[in-house]
Amino acid sequence: MRVALTGGIATGKSVVGRALRQEGVATVDADELAREAVAPGSPGLAAVVARFGAGVTKADGTLDRAALAALVFADAAARADLERLVHPRVRAGINGFLAALPPGTPGIAEIPLVYETGWAPTFDVVVVVACRPATQRLRLMARDGLSAEEADRRLAAQWPIEDKVRLADLVVMTDGDMPSTLRAARELAGWLRGRCRPW
Repeated sequence: MRVALTGGIATGKSVVGRALRQEGVATVDADELAREAVAPGSPGLAAVVARFGAGVTKADGTLDRAALAALVFADAAARADLERLVHPRVRAGINGFLAALPPGTPGIAEIPLVYETGWAPTFDVVVVVACRPATQRLRLMARDGLSAEEADRRLAAQWPIEDKVRLADLVVMTDGDMPSTLRAARELAGWLRGRCRPW
């Protein structure tokens, strides 16, 4: 079973993903693959520098994520260019991971933009991790040290979380405390194992 785990920025998707891994569910993280795609010396990083300039790299040759974010979250065309450069590499990594799983084994791909990129129909189940928009905004500001304006700009770059919830096959709400979120993740892991148990 191909499962996409998605949500909005700062809704708790990474927390749920870690909990699923601790439960023994095979997972792959699109964000991690994206970081690998632009690692120092990689063709992906060279392509990003060619498009955005040397100002998006640090002195040690690594990608300056803050500088790049400032560019792409302020310019929809720039964001689309970045996605065009990185997303095919991420997709290849995810498809390879899922294809290598033994038959009958559920595999989860953590993909923040699975709806935005039109990739959702290729998965058997899409799980959305969600919280109230006001909670999401406050979490984002606290987590990344952003102003309200900066947080709103980043939130505007993704679909509203309510839209993702409407399309989801399953929803994990994270407005509660950490134990309740972890309990929901354990229940999800059990559901996946039950759905994929060979008969």
